Amino acid sequence: MPSRTRLILALGAAVAALAVVLPAQAAPPRLDGTVGPGFTITLKLKGSAVKTLKAGSYRLVVNDLSSMHNFHLTGPGVRFTTSVGATGVKAVTITLRAGRYHYQCDPHAGLMKGDFKVV
Repeated sequence: MPSRTRLILALGAAVAALAVVLPAQAAPPRLDGTVGPGFTITLKLKGSAVKTLKAGSYRLVVNDLSSMHNFHLTGPGVRFTTSVGATGVKAVTITLRAGRYHYQCDPHAGLMKGDFKVV
């Protein structure tokens, strides 16, 4: 067998072996944010209120249930907001780094807010 054919077969076998060995990349964990319909704002992971998270990528899904509120998340390298006046679901993938994060409804920041830490 010519050396070029052997090389192509060897490369094909190596690629196939990597496909079996390398795990498929998992989807990032989902954070669920909700604002409204009353004067409530929450951020949850698997149904529990977020207090501390590990650094990394997350899929943030915000359900904005009131046109008089918004969901505004800030922290190291992150600034995400929905619009006051709009309702519906907005989703984005974010990368959280170590530090403190804050979320609030901008028009009602004194009443509707929360904080969490990323380690």
